[in-house]
Amino acid sequence: VARNFFGGDGTSAAPRTFDPANELGVQDPVGFWDPLGLAADKDEATFKRRRAVEIKHGRISMYATMGYIVPEYFKFPGYLSPSLGLKFADVPNGLAALSKVPVLGGAQIIAFAGLIETTGFFQAESTTDGRGPREGAFAMRDSTETGEPGNYGVGFPNFLGKVDDPEARKSKLAAELANGRLAMMAIIGMFFQDGLTGSAWGDWATYTASPLRAFENELGVQAPFGFWDPLGYTADGNKDDFTRRRVTEIKHGRVAMLACMGYITPEYARWPALCSPSEKLAFADIDNGLKAVSLVPLAGWVQIVAFIGSVELFQFKYDPSRAPGDYEAAGVLGVPRTVQGTASTLADPEAKKRKLNAELANGRLAMMAIIGMFFQDGLTGSAWGNWELYTDSPLRAFEGELGVQPPVGYWDPAGLSADGDAEAFKRRRGIELKHGRVAMIACMGYIVPEYFRWPGFCSPTQGVAFEDVPNGLAALSKIPGAGWIQIVLFCGNLEIGFFKYDPTRAPGDFANGGVLGVPNGTTLPAGELKNKKLSSELANGRLAMMAIIGMFFQDGLTGSAWGSWDLYTDSPLRAFESETGVQAPLGYWDPLGLSKDGDMETFKRRRSTELKHGRVAMFATLGYIVPESVKLPGYLSPTLKLPFAEIPNGLSAVTKVPGAGWFQVVLFLGYCELAFLKEGDEPGNYGLGYLGALNGNGRGQSFIKAPEVRKKKLNAELANGRLAMMAIIGMFYQDGLTGSAWGDWSNYADSPLRAFENEPGCQFPLGESGKYIWDPAGLATDPETFKKYRSAEIKHGRVAMLATFGLVFQHYYHFKALSFPDSYLDLSGSPNGVEAISQYPSNVGFACLVLSAGIAEMYFNDEKGEFPGDFGDPWGLKQTMNLNKEGLEKFRRYELEHGRLAM
Repeated sequence: VARNFFGGDGTSAAPRTFDPANELGVQDPVGFWDPLGLAADKDEATFKRRRAVEIKHGRISMYATMGYIVPEYFKFPGYLSPSLGLKFADVPNGLAALSKVPVLGGAQIIAFAGLIETTGFFQAESTTDGRGPREGAFAMRDSTETGEPGNYGVGFPNFLGKVDDPEARKSKLAAELANGRLAMMAIIGMFFQDGLTGSAWGDWATYTASPLRAFENELGVQAPFGFWDPLGYTADGNKDDFTRRRVTEIKHGRVAMLACMGYITPEYARWPALCSPSEKLAFADIDNGLKAVSLVPLAGWVQIVAFIGSVELFQFKYDPSRAPGDYEAAGVLGVPRTVQGTASTLADPEAKKRKLNAELANGRLAMMAIIGMFFQDGLTGSAWGNWELYTDSPLRAFEGELGVQPPVGYWDPAGLSADGDAEAFKRRRGIELKHGRVAMIACMGYIVPEYFRWPGFCSPTQGVAFEDVPNGLAALSKIPGAGWIQIVLFCGNLEIGFFKYDPTRAPGDFANGGVLGVPNGTTLPAGELKNKKLSSELANGRLAMMAIIGMFFQDGLTGSAWGSWDLYTDSPLRAFESETGVQAPLGYWDPLGLSKDGDMETFKRRRSTELKHGRVAMFATLGYIVPESVKLPGYLSPTLKLPFAEIPNGLSAVTKVPGAGWFQVVLFLGYCELAFLKEGDEPGNYGLGYLGALNGNGRGQSFIKAPEVRKKKLNAELANGRLAMMAIIGMFYQDGLTGSAWGDWSNYADSPLRAFENEPGCQFPLGESGKYIWDPAGLATDPETFKKYRSAEIKHGRVAMLATFGLVFQHYYHFKALSFPDSYLDLSGSPNGVEAISQYPSNVGFACLVLSAGIAEMYFNDEKGEFPGDFGDPWGLKQTMNLNKEGLEKFRRYELEHGRLAM
């Protein structure tokens, strides 16, 4: 039972139960979090006092965080201290500012904070409840029995009006608490970073005293993270602890790599014979994945543990005098050595370092991968678990929501909706819609000013015309302060007053918003059409969020809204612009930024890998083509009486090659990789000459001497290798779908495209009615999607036919003139084609065109038509031309064909 607030004998009111777990601030994913047990006594007075303090600290931290960020982009003009001649521009950002603020300024700050904290500005009124005066006298309004923590009665978020709706109020207060907690963590991090590096946005390079510097040159320090130790395990700089942890990491990584292979291999191959002869348990009977644990007999587990213990204690014994993971009894790839010197280790220091780094990186990846495999297996009951098997997932609750669209389906990689909380889902969906809508407008705002600007002035008082405001991020510096205030007030008015969140309505649906957000406009009736348009809005909004970030990034790097690569002179990618493989039309293409650090060694390693993969892919592609025309005579396996002629082409051959044959293949590749093909300073150059030909002294001498010819041929090899890598993947895919190396479409009976084979538009040579259609991008996944795309295709084709006709017709005839309210346009001398646009001066004219197209788009709707593109027959062509069903189909095919040609 809670005590009465601020004392009292408890006789005037019945006691009530207070549970802090039901208060604001209890939010996912942590829930009620009180590890120190501060609220264990359920004392309401103490809890409210602490909550008031938490809110106050959170608010100050939010201001402080903003105070770290804003001065990087904006500082007040004028003087901070006129008497000392100290300008705002002279005050550094961050902790360094403390030494610049004069003593009088510090006193003013303390006096202002004290004034708010101790005076009657936010003070409670003195009250009595029969127990004597209990409140007032320097009591803050939110620290009284009748008060609410953080509520000073001045509105949200400070004098801007109160939130009356209980649900909206609860939501905003919870958000404030969460943001305040984040800000407290953020400002501490900023202080810490500032103090260590001496800079508000401190660069790691300036923190020379860090004990982590001791390990910067160790193995495993790789891009993009560099030396990464977020938990501070190496903060003490202890070398022995670092070595012990590195040994453990390498060991876990090696086991994880073997485990990942153990998950994958049984899907394709299993050992013949018995795992346990005594129990008649064959390897083929053991399930893949976690299920195998229950099938392995006890004696098998004893053998496994004994084998691992033997390796751990005797074979690969830790030696502190050797490098982490380096065992005296082990050679390359961990091959055991029973006699000293009988197995090789890597002699070349650089090659060894590179391979050890690769092992560490692959081991880390494997540790993450195997955990994911276990998780997937445990959830779905299958080693390669299908989502359909995970019927208990709370995400099932949202599978029917808007935004669940192919090809990703329901996609929530961060598990934000894993708890199945419908309210949290609605709130996030509302935010997603809002961000998407703003991003769509922002993308349009990047594009439109390239072609059109408002006439007149953005700021008449400062003489800033719209034409003077540059496009993109550069515009931020041109907008005057009063303009920013207007923008913020306008957005705030929309957010708080006009488009107000209503929990009873669907996310993004505001009482005052119509179609396309037109205030108080018409709305679409509930149904399929509305759901389709809302799904489109979500998809377009998501695309726009990605697009606007890309536009900002490009603008920031190049200094131009539509930044040319030529402007980005500081790019580290410039170091590789003259390398082999930089070819038209893409030029230097690195969309994942793999070479953005400018590291030449890493670039050469990746180029070497690319060349190797390309060469293998060229051989593989040839291997798919040649057996269709010729096969080697004789036997592949004389002992099994297996001739080459009986080996099928393509993936089917994998099952025909005997085990000894695969062993020979692996040994041959291993020999080439480890012993024969020794790479020099140039990626892909093994000293074997042109096309790898051997002659003369056994090392190739057929080199190409002419530099230009050599460069041309190397470029051609790279390009052909890249093409071959794409080609072989396509061959595998086609083979897997159709069961044939040169898979005939007629073999792929399960294709969803079969549903559309008899549709108009399946025409020779790319398609043939009743046999196959041409859809390389796989857009025709279902009837509804097909109908939507076919409708768009017909519409575009019709517009293109009219446009083509217009381009031709204007060479023989011109309208005399057009008249608009704001201008008169003489057409007699206007140019043809695209040049005509520049002669069209009227904004009203363009508006008329846009309105006409919009009206036609909304009025002519084929939702109720018999087929895509059926907007009715206003001219009665069907009757005039006497078209029966067969004739109408023929007419539709002609229209599609002509429309495609016109486009």
